[in-house]
Amino acid sequence: MEIQSCVKITNEWDIVAARQLGRNVAKDLGFGTVDQARITTAISELARNIYLYAGQGQICIEKLSENGKSGVRIIALDEGPGIKDIRKVMEDGFSTSGGLGAGLPGVKRLMDEFNVESTPGEGTDIRATKWLR
Repeated sequence: MEIQSCVKITNEWDIVAARQLGRNVAKDLGFGTVDQARITTAISELARNIYLYAGQGQICIEKLSENGKSGVRIIALDEGPGIKDIRKVMEDGFSTSGGLGAGLPGVKRLMDEFNVESTPGEGTDIRATKWLR
């Protein structure tokens, strides 16, 4: 496991930078264009959530190598207000921003592994992993 790098998310341009970093890492690992698109879409969604709900945070990209498999893990960290009801935000169609509500359930569908930990008042730690097939 090797942290590639992190992008601080404080404005909309940082979302673009995080997407680009993720795409480059996915490409370097040998992911095809469809999975690269899935990974960058997941990053975009997670980075946008940080920007909209926490104000600032970071997206980190890790290269993974476990049991002969390669993959990429996206880590979205913030010290924002946290998520009061994780079950509710994981429901399809739930949106507090007036968006499409694809949000976290969408990220979960795009990736192979997905985990959310959040403490109201302290922040959120989301980890999403995609394995190279």
